[in-house]
Amino acid sequence: MDPGSVRGRPAQVWRFRKGPRGRRQAIDRASQGHPKGASARPPDPSEQTASSPLPTEGRPDPDPSSQHSPFTLSAKACPRSVVETPMSRPVRLATCNLNQWALDFEGNLKRIRESIQQAKALGAKYRVGPELEIPGYGCEDHFFELDTVLHSWECLAELLRGDDTVGILCDVGMPVVHNGVQYNCRVFLLNRRVLLIRPKMAMANDGNYREARYFSAWKRPCTLEEHALPACVAAAAEGGQADAPFGDAVLQLSDARLAAETCEELFTPRSPHIDMALAGVEIFSNGSGSHHQLRKLNQRLDLIRGATSKAGGVYMYANQRGCDGGRLYFDGCACIVINGELVAQGAQFGLLDVEVVAATVDLDEVLSHRNAVSSLREQASAAPPMPCVRVAFALAAHNMHGGVGGGADGAAAPLSAPLPPRLHCPEEEIAFGPACWLWDYLRRSGASGFLLPLSGGADSSSTAAIVGAMCQLVVEHIAHGSETVLEDARRVGQYGVDERVDDAQELANRIFVTAYMGSVNSSRETRERSQQLAAEVGSYHIGLQIDSVCDALVALFQRITGKTPRFRVDGGTPAENLALQNIQARIRMVVAFLLAQLTPWARGRSGFLLVLGSANVDECLRGYMTKYDCSSADINPIGGISKQDLRRFLRWGAQHLGYPELARVEGAPPTAELEPLRAGTPPQTDEADMGMTYDELSVFGRLRKVYRCGPVSMLARCLRLWGGSQSPAAVLAKVKHFFTYYAINRHKTTVLTPSYHAENYSPDDNRFDHRQFLYNIFWPWQYRKMEEMASAAAAPHVEQSGDTLAGTGPGTGTGSGQRKARGTGPAAHAMAASGKMSDGGML
Repeated sequence: MDPGSVRGRPAQVWRFRKGPRGRRQAIDRASQGHPKGASARPPDPSEQTASSPLPTEGRPDPDPSSQHSPFTLSAKACPRSVVETPMSRPVRLATCNLNQWALDFEGNLKRIRESIQQAKALGAKYRVGPELEIPGYGCEDHFFELDTVLHSWECLAELLRGDDTVGILCDVGMPVVHNGVQYNCRVFLLNRRVLLIRPKMAMANDGNYREARYFSAWKRPCTLEEHALPACVAAAAEGGQADAPFGDAVLQLSDARLAAETCEELFTPRSPHIDMALAGVEIFSNGSGSHHQLRKLNQRLDLIRGATSKAGGVYMYANQRGCDGGRLYFDGCACIVINGELVAQGAQFGLLDVEVVAATVDLDEVLSHRNAVSSLREQASAAPPMPCVRVAFALAAHNMHGGVGGGADGAAAPLSAPLPPRLHCPEEEIAFGPACWLWDYLRRSGASGFLLPLSGGADSSSTAAIVGAMCQLVVEHIAHGSETVLEDARRVGQYGVDERVDDAQELANRIFVTAYMGSVNSSRETRERSQQLAAEVGSYHIGLQIDSVCDALVALFQRITGKTPRFRVDGGTPAENLALQNIQARIRMVVAFLLAQLTPWARGRSGFLLVLGSANVDECLRGYMTKYDCSSADINPIGGISKQDLRRFLRWGAQHLGYPELARVEGAPPTAELEPLRAGTPPQTDEADMGMTYDELSVFGRLRKVYRCGPVSMLARCLRLWGGSQSPAAVLAKVKHFFTYYAINRHKTTVLTPSYHAENYSPDDNRFDHRQFLYNIFWPWQYRKMEEMASAAAAPHVEQSGDTLAGTGPGTGTGSGQRKARGTGPAAHAMAASGKMSDGGML
């Protein structure tokens, strides 16, 4: 292969120069065939700004036939080496967390501009932003609308029209339609010019992501093409720039070489940064749109650090942070890593719309790191060159102190020291992630607060604690001087001009209403727990009884049919018992929405309240909820969190959030309190109703989704997990019980309240867990195979293997009463008619 080609195609170089009438154009300037091992000529110091034309001495003028275009392709290889410096190459770099909102072009542009100004104030010469930051990552099917692409270009034109890109290299994310195909792109801007459009080469298309639905991957690596810029961009760009390079390339600056990869490309088995590193790229940027998931951040940081510890380099990671209009919370944590060491890290959670983090790093440390590894040198010496766009712009202003300008005062910034990663424990993640998501949803929805049916059980109490944590975060950010948070808090809380927002409990009283909706079946303990927790959080608390409404509905049924339904303890059938419980649960949903609409009016306030649901991920999976009960709400902050994690959060919150009543809630027996107590009859409990413990349910959930187990493979795994403590017949019964009721209740997932996504075994039917909702609940083929497997395992008895899953012991989860799962639908009736409701009909 010709050494000047890449994978059979010529490597390409784009150069900038001044064209006729002051128009900046690209000229054909390659390495001019430097002998092997020789370096390209270092640019003259006078050329170290982007506004200066590159020297043309000894080089031919552009072909006159190409004068219509500001860019010309070169068929020569881009030189591997960069400018040599006698000492070090300290550079100041900036990345950011942005709280973007899908289709909020006005607000998104404002936040991008603010991040650029902050980066400039920190002395940075290169700023990286999140993935698709101009339109917002969560536009989903709006990406099919050409309006979204057009408005993105219009916003980019505004960046070029102002001074935003003057003196700083800006890396922004937006959709681009190239040759009739839409790509997810990074766009590099400098001094009112578009330097390069780099399309994403690996789509995120699993779990919550559907990028291949809207975008195509760029499938021509190491290839550059011309892209005609829209008229609005050409009019705003310097000199009326009409075209820009489009494709997979690197930027060759005067003193550094950098390139971009986007989000999913970091997670792929063959990440682009490997080939980039071997091609001499020193700075890698990653504009990402990565959501929060419990215990996920350490994996992301490990990948980022690993990206540069093996091959050397500086990795700049940017992310969105906040709710951009959907179920996901993007959890920020923008960071900068050099040679595997973290030197800057932004917050994972927070209420600031813009957070910029900067670091000063020495690029010669990258060179030293790479030269010290023989195998890396050998692979790099054989690696093909990559096409590049050469730009006369320096990231560093060298000085004798080994630093670079640190801000407006011109003071030198020392090299950034390595930092230990900041990781939250899962309990903190539960407190702060959903809290920030709720605040974004509240302030952007136009609502004046939340309403929560607070039963005194674990789930609703966890939700109340999260809202309390949200109020604490708001007050804390205001105390630290956040004007945006203060403005939003004044508006939502309806504070007077002279009133201070400095007390979390007072804020909660203004924007958070809790309601204990008791019945004759409710206990004094749950009523007291609800009232005490409300007082600790500071909510406006309402206590009421729903018996009169339930009795009216039963009386209506009596008049219609002449029949009087009875509870199970009074001799009623499973169908009667279930219907009487569901009446209570559904009445609470109706009352909750009534209070949400009218409580602000009754208190002399304006607006409406958003109803919060509180069904956890395990109960959603099992279907242990009444369809259209209090689990039916506007949004649910704990719908993606397991009962095990919620119990740990309650213990943590009692100590760290200042709500000691949470400890009492966690220690209470789990009960729905929907059936009456009679002498000699054991009280109703959630786990008895479900026929399994919460710990077992969590195991089933992970096996079903994370480990992709159907009934037969799940039994095989459970026999290994529990075979040492339970008989094969017992394990078989548990797995069959789970799949039977999973099949009966799957229809409920189609109407689940939109929930904060926190677990990778969420049953959310909308986008994360696509499955049918009408099953053959008897699983005849599968259950027959399972019975054969259990019989074979019974003799000899299967020994327990080394397989482990979290939460395989006996469960003692605490329930959040007043709304627990009662089955409805044809499958439930079929089970009742066939006598299969051995757990008393708790569907």
